[in-house]
Amino acid sequence: MPDPVPTRAPLRIDAADLRLVRLPLVTPFTISTGTMTEKVFPLLTLRADGIDGYAEGVMDPLPDYLEETVAGAMDLLRNVLLPQVLGRSFAHPQELARALTPWRANYMARATVEMAFWDLWAKSLNLPLQTVLGGAGDVIDVGVSLGIGPIPDTLDRVARHLEQGYKRIKLKVKPGHDLALLEAVRRDFPTAHLTVDANSCYTLADTALLQGMDAFDLDYIEQPLAWDDIHDHATLQQRLKTPICLDECIRSVEHARKALQTDAARVINIKVGRSGGFANALRIHDLAEAFSVPVWCGGMLESGIGRAHNIHLSTMPNFRKPGDTSSASRYFTRDIIAERLETTDGRMPVPKGPGIGVSLDLDYLKTATLSQETLTP
Repeated sequence: MPDPVPTRAPLRIDAADLRLVRLPLVTPFTISTGTMTEKVFPLLTLRADGIDGYAEGVMDPLPDYLEETVAGAMDLLRNVLLPQVLGRSFAHPQELARALTPWRANYMARATVEMAFWDLWAKSLNLPLQTVLGGAGDVIDVGVSLGIGPIPDTLDRVARHLEQGYKRIKLKVKPGHDLALLEAVRRDFPTAHLTVDANSCYTLADTALLQGMDAFDLDYIEQPLAWDDIHDHATLQQRLKTPICLDECIRSVEHARKALQTDAARVINIKVGRSGGFANALRIHDLAEAFSVPVWCGGMLESGIGRAHNIHLSTMPNFRKPGDTSSASRYFTRDIIAERLETTDGRMPVPKGPGIGVSLDLDYLKTATLSQETLTP
């Protein structure tokens, strides 16, 4: 049994810094919904007792992944969520999470506040975030997610990442870029650990095509159908041999319960931001474990702040499949943190030190900041 987490007096949130940050991507990242050339995101710092806690929002500028947008989240953070917690004291991050539950949906915006407080609270206890979450271990297994591109280029990228020791190759697919891609990759890499991610671009009318993917020994097919349709995924799973992994569909514990009870998900991708924060992510983790369903940690092209949060979460026991927390240098020429989050032989070290274990590179952050404001009670 892990040692009990020590208690402390409630933390009063004294101030918040809210930034809008832009980081250009090393290479464009293409999925079925479009191409990203940069990452624009809210970066939040919460302050209490002279300690800073950090988190970033994972919503996109446009609602092409889920409904939330950067502009909407910035407004909600500035005018609703942060005023609700500034000047208040919280004994535990779960208490802060409960304070935000009256607001419907907006999971990513709520997660930004809750995750920053988890970092703050762990630092106040002088403990790593993984310890207060209940995780353990010094490293985690890591896979990579490869965006859509010409098949010859994709084969080169698969070879390069397998040589680097990554434990799983995830291929983004869409109609017209699916079976031929899988045939080529599986031909050249017969033993590679492969998955595909459709980002909701198929329907039940494509069942025959999706059944064709059964021939390629995939670990799972991620989110093949609509982003909000658990029922059709349950129907599809009965027609496939390959397990379905749900991502966009799982935005709450209730969504996870319904998916697990109906056999719509035999694997679950947990994203802290999509789930509303760590409190819900931990509940989804435990629920999936009760169903003997493995989970893994998905990525949203996070900077080092969000990446560090994901690494710590991935040390929980039911994260039994490699996640998307690959080397930051795959995405950014320079990160906004002082530390380097890089893999060795497909394994990512867990950042050491209190909280998420990374610190802001303030000089570089200034150059990447589009706007900044400080909020007080």
